[in-house]
Amino acid sequence: MIVMILSVILFLIFIALGGIHFYWLFGGVWALKKAIPTRENEVNSLAIPKIATLIVGLVLVSFGLVYLLKSSLIEFQVSNWIINYAYWFIPSIFILRAIGDFNYVGFFKKIKHTTFAKADSKVFVPLCLTIGIMGMLIQYLS
Repeated sequence: MIVMILSVILFLIFIALGGIHFYWLFGGVWALKKAIPTRENEVNSLAIPKIATLIVGLVLVSFGLVYLLKSSLIEFQVSNWIINYAYWFIPSIFILRAIGDFNYVGFFKKIKHTTFAKADSKVFVPLCLTIGIMGMLIQYLS
């Protein structure tokens, strides 16, 4: 039961994150200044690469569908090794994202006073760590 609940929560998180990326893809600007890393004293141009935004949105929605599969609310045939790999890969990349690149993102970033860096510390890092921990819990409990 807990695996199903955590899986549905992750599904909803990934659908929401994917939706935000599609919103940006189609011209939305809400929260965009906080989503693009910048150097100290550098102005964020709000120029986002459309193809990258599309790919990230599709990947996030795909991650959501993987967890919807795990919840057993939907079923379709997927190779066992692919799905098992995905259940370890997805939380791992979010835990790595929370740790960061040691410059712009994550716990150990050097640049800490930009608009993005503040949002990263308050929202993105805790969200990534939560996603990673929930994904790992799902694996250990199932």
